[in-house]
Amino acid sequence: MSRLRDSAPLLDAYLAYFESARTPFTIPGHKQKTSALDAGLGAVVDADTPLYGGLDEIKLTNQTLKLAESMAATLWGADYARFSTGGSTHANQAIIFALGKPGDKVAVSRTAHRSVLSALVLAGLEPIWMSPEIDTATGVPIGITTGELAKALNEKPIAVLLTEPGYLGTISDLPALIELSHKVKVPVILDAAWGGHFGFHPRLPQHAFQLGADALITSTHKALPGYSASALLLARTTLLSAERLEQSFETTHTTSPAGAPLASIDGVRALLQTRGEELIGTLLENIDRFKELVQAEFALPIFLYPQDFPVGRFDPSKIVLRVQQLGASGVEIEQDLQSAGIRVEMADRDTIVFLGTIADTRADFDRLADVLIPILKRRQEQRRESAAALSWSVVPQRAISMRDAYFAQTELVSAQDAIGRISADLIAPYPPGVAVVAPGEILTEQIVAGLHSARLAGVRIAYATDPTLARYRVVKSS
Repeated sequence: MSRLRDSAPLLDAYLAYFESARTPFTIPGHKQKTSALDAGLGAVVDADTPLYGGLDEIKLTNQTLKLAESMAATLWGADYARFSTGGSTHANQAIIFALGKPGDKVAVSRTAHRSVLSALVLAGLEPIWMSPEIDTATGVPIGITTGELAKALNEKPIAVLLTEPGYLGTISDLPALIELSHKVKVPVILDAAWGGHFGFHPRLPQHAFQLGADALITSTHKALPGYSASALLLARTTLLSAERLEQSFETTHTTSPAGAPLASIDGVRALLQTRGEELIGTLLENIDRFKELVQAEFALPIFLYPQDFPVGRFDPSKIVLRVQQLGASGVEIEQDLQSAGIRVEMADRDTIVFLGTIADTRADFDRLADVLIPILKRRQEQRRESAAALSWSVVPQRAISMRDAYFAQTELVSAQDAIGRISADLIAPYPPGVAVVAPGEILTEQIVAGLHSARLAGVRIAYATDPTLARYRVVKSS
C-alpha cells in the first residue's frame, strides 16, 4: 500500500486507474492487455497509460496534473511548474525557447550538457561561453568565477545558463553569480539535473530558489527515485515570462505524455516533502561509511570530499573515486566491476563516479565495498598526477555560429586533415555529455589527439558521425 497516495494526487490517479474496471477505446493501442498476445511485450507495456486516456481525459477536466504541478511549485518556492516526460533535455529546450529570438545572446557555462547546445541551435540563440575554474589539486572543474561571468555580462546576454551542480558534484559560488546577474536584470537559470535532492537536508547545498535563482531544471530520475526521463521545470516569473514558458513547454513536449513518469514526479515530490530529510540523512550516513571502509585500505585520499572545496560547493552524496591516486585505469576497474554485476555511472582513465540514491541500502554499499577494494588493490600501481579531463580543459575556438554550422554543407575528412577545420558535429565523451567540440568550432590538434586517446582508453565518445574517429564531419570549404 502506498503511503504517499493521500498527498500525491497524480500518483493516486495513476494507481486508481489500474484498480478500476475499464474497457478503453483510446490510445495506447496495447489497451493494457498485450500479455494475451505475448507475455514479454505485455510485461513491458501493460502497466502503461498516458495522461490522456488514463489519468485524465483529453480536455483535462479533472485538472489532476495542474494540481500536482502547483504542489511542486509550492514545495520548491516557485510560481511556475511543469512536469516533463522528456527528461531535463526537454526542460532545457523548453526554457531556452522561451528566452528570446534568434540572434540573441545567452551566457552559458561550458560544462553544459549537450541538450543545452542543441536547444541553442534550434532556438537560434548565440552562446557566450564561460569556462570553469579548474582545481589544480584534483583536476576537477569547480565552477564559474564572478570574473568570468562579468566578462560575459559585458556582451549583454538576455540570460545566464549555469550547470549546477557539475557532473562531479562541484558547485559555483552561486549567490555571488546570481547577485551579479540580477544587478543588470538578467535571469539566472540552473540546469540542476543532478541536484534534485538539494535543499532537503541541512548537509546538502541549497536549491536554486533558496539561492535566489530564476529557474530550475532538474531530473527526478537521477539523484531521485523517479521514472526514467521524468523531470521538473520550475520558475519564478519576475524576470521570465510565464506565457512564453508555457508556450515553449507545450511546443517542445510530446502530446502523448506517459502517465508513469508523470505520476512518479508527483510521488517523488511527496516523498521529499514528507520524508526527504530522513531518507537523505540515511543515504549520507551510508555514503560516509562506505568511503571510510574503502579509504581505510589506502594511504592516499582516493575520494572527493566536501572539505576539498569551499563550504557548500560540493554535493556530499556524490561518490567520485580519484583513480589516478592509485595509478590505475578507471576504464579497467569499470570492466572488473561489470564482471561482478556492478554498474557505475561514469568511468574514464582517472575518475569513476558511483551514483548513490535514497533507494540504495547499507547492504548495497557494503556489497560495493566488498567487490571494489580487492579490485583497487589488484589494479594499484604508481600514482599519476591529476589532469583535467578533455571536457573541462578545452578552450573553444569559435569560427561560425553553431546554427550556421548545423545547416552548412559538410564533408567527411580524415582525422589528420580535420585539424584546423570547422566541426559540423558536437562530440563529447558520454557520460557526462559535455562537449569537447561544438558545431562551428575549430578542431584543434589537442581535440583530435585527446579524443583519439580517450577512445583508445575505453571511453565512449558520442555523437560523432564516424564513431571510430578515423574521420570527422567538417564544414565544406567555400
